[in-house]
Amino acid sequence: MKIAVSAETTVDLTKELLAEYDIHTTPFTILLGEEAKLDGEVGCEEIISYVTKTGILPKTSAVNEFQYEEHFGKLLESYEAVIHFSLSSEMSSACANAKTAAEKFDGKVKVLDSRSLSTGIALLTLYASELVRAGESFENIVLKCEKRIPFVQASFILERLDYLYKGGRCSSLAYFGANLLKLRPQILVLDGKMGAAKKYRGKIESAVRSYCHDTLERFNNPDLSVGFLTYTTASEEMLDIAKSALTERGFKKIYITRAGGTITSHCGEHCLGILYINDGGNL
Repeated sequence: MKIAVSAETTVDLTKELLAEYDIHTTPFTILLGEEAKLDGEVGCEEIISYVTKTGILPKTSAVNEFQYEEHFGKLLESYEAVIHFSLSSEMSSACANAKTAAEKFDGKVKVLDSRSLSTGIALLTLYASELVRAGESFENIVLKCEKRIPFVQASFILERLDYLYKGGRCSSLAYFGANLLKLRPQILVLDGKMGAAKKYRGKIESAVRSYCHDTLERFNNPDLSVGFLTYTTASEEMLDIAKSALTERGFKKIYITRAGGTITSHCGEHCLGILYINDGGNL
C-alpha cells in the first residue's frame, strides 16, 4: 500500500529532509500587516525585521478545511492513503479542520493530533516515514505513532519574552520581571500546551548549557536514533553548546533546523530547543 506522510509547515523540516523522508506539507498563512504570505515563503529574518520595524507581531492563520481537502485530494492522486500529523489541537484549530476534511475521504486519511509543535511533530513524521518504507500496514503505522505521541519531548529556551508578551501568552508582570532580572525561561510542551518551566539567569549561552543539561536529565530515556536542535536565531556558541550536549548524550543523528515563520511569529529571536522522543526507542 502506498502511504503518504503529511504535516503542516509548522513541522519545521528543511526541504532536504522533506525530500529525503518523502513528507508532504501544507502551509499556515502569515499576515504581515495587510500582506498575506505562506509559511515557508517567509522566514525568520523577515519576521524579526517586520517586528523590529513595526513593533507589531505578525498574525498566523491555520490551514482551513477547504485547503486540507485540496491537500489530501492531491496526495490521493498518487497515494492510496494519507497519515497527517497536525500541530497540537491545544494550540491551533488546524487539527480540528484537518479531521473534518479527512471525513470526506472514506477512511483513506487519518489525522493524528501530535500534541506538539515544530520538530516535535517532525520526529513523528520521520518515524512514520520509516515505517512506511519498512512496509508496515496503514493501521499499524497509525497505532505505533499514536503510542509515541505522549513521549515527544519538545521544549526550548528564550532569551526574552517580548514575542510571548506581545502575543498575549505571558502577563506584563512576568514580562517585566523576567527582563529586569535577565531571566531566560524554559518553555515546555506538556499535554499539548506550552508552559513555563525552569528559569535561568545570566548570558543566554550559559542558560542554553543549563537548559540542555536539565532537559536531558529530566527526560532521561531518549530514543537516541535521532534528535533535533531547532532555533530561530542563535549565536554559533549557542548552537555548539546544544549540539555538543546531544552528541555527548549519544544521539546518532542530530538534525539542525531553523524554525519557520509560524513558530518565529510566536517565539521571536534567540529561541533554541532540543527535541527528541523520550521512550528509549522501545515502543
